[in-house]
Amino acid sequence: MTTFQRARSQEQREIRRQVILETAAAMLEEMPVAEVTLNELSRRVGLAKSNVLRYFESREAVLLELLDHSWKQWMAGLPELLAAAVDTKATVGVRGEEFAAAVTLSLAERRVLCDLLSAQAGVLEHNVSPEVAARYKRAAIANVGELAALARAHLPELGAGAAQLAASTIMVIGAVWTHSRPSRAMVTAYEADPSLAALKLDFGTSLRHMVATLIAGTLARTSP
Repeated sequence: MTTFQRARSQEQREIRRQVILETAAAMLEEMPVAEVTLNELSRRVGLAKSNVLRYFESREAVLLELLDHSWKQWMAGLPELLAAAVDTKATVGVRGEEFAAAVTLSLAERRVLCDLLSAQAGVLEHNVSPEVAARYKRAAIANVGELAALARAHLPELGAGAAQLAASTIMVIGAVWTHSRPSRAMVTAYEADPSLAALKLDFGTSLRHMVATLIAGTLARTSP
């Protein structure tokens, strides 16, 4: 835990904000979004909760900004991965499968991003002011736009459908992440009766299949 003196300059305030974000990110490496509390975040940062709220209006505001940062880091590395994975000379069907596989692989080590995406609409976009909500949503629209541009670059056949594909892919990432992490009670039930695990999802396998299916469906809808 770090103990801070009062931040007096803009530079000091920005340093304080970054420490709060970095501490929240470290907590998410240890626990899911649902277990991150403002009290524990404040304790680890070394500030009273009221002082943390001087920089972020709520726990959700901290996590929304962290989500945007994590999302941008993901997007920064994705173009190179896709360029190496997608064969520009292959058929559109093969390229679609390669695109889906590369996107899935890019998320393999990004547990925090996936967890935040799974909580985005149901948790993180609540308990924030309209100003924070609007700022985050503008950033999210830009991030989705970057993913759409990558989809168009490797799958030009998508045309205008690339935008909807990108938005749907983000929603699917969060949904698959949630369903691939059953509760302790469900895990115990699966172990007692393996037949109950018929719908249990593996994150990588399920996400790759669903993104490939979204691509195929979008291509079918946009074909003449």
